[in-house]
Amino acid sequence: MFGASGATGRAAVAAARKRGHTVRAMHHTLPDDEGDDPQVTHLQADVLADDLSDRVRGVDAVISCLGVGNDPQTLLSPPPLYTEGTEAICDAMESADVKRLIVISASFVEAQDRGPIWFKLPAMTSLHLVFEQMAEMERNLKQREGIEWTAVRAGWLMEGAATDDYVVQANVIPEDLIRTRHADLADFMVRLAEDNDWLRATPAIARKEPPEASSPEAVLKEMTGG
Repeated sequence: MFGASGATGRAAVAAARKRGHTVRAMHHTLPDDEGDDPQVTHLQADVLADDLSDRVRGVDAVISCLGVGNDPQTLLSPPPLYTEGTEAICDAMESADVKRLIVISASFVEAQDRGPIWFKLPAMTSLHLVFEQMAEMERNLKQREGIEWTAVRAGWLMEGAATDDYVVQANVIPEDLIRTRHADLADFMVRLAEDNDWLRATPAIARKEPPEASSPEAVLKEMTGG
């Protein structure tokens, strides 16, 4: 589990453990409190600098929850986690003979017309470099014949408990939805690691949320870190 310290990564570790899996949780910086679950091994890993082969050797599947912050400085020059980071993970998997990979992408990579105009304009303006990275990551994955990948295309991510009524469809989220819960995304990614569904595909995931979760005020607050 790469990106185990982030919101989706933490939820994915919890979802995997709930479903009985042993987890290797990869962190850029190890957490101060690693918890006491003997079935979760916490390891430090810099996907842009380290040889990751030993980190993935012997696992059944790799889930990458890598992501970048939404502060303006980061969005102006996002680190190449989706591109170079995912390539490093793929190189390590091929070296260690690990096949299954699930990564995070975004529905907006393909369809940037989702949501009301007040959402589309600031979101696409602030995140276009991230979406370009995600698109390049998907193109790179398509060239990896030895990797059984799935790139899960989420909507605008939000907090909230996991549900059982999120919507999954091919490639893009429904036109009337823009939000995806970290916990729902994590749950879906763990399930993909189990059942090998959506191989070499880009399923999109979203959920209808209360109006206040998709209001201009709520989204603007999240975009600006307020």
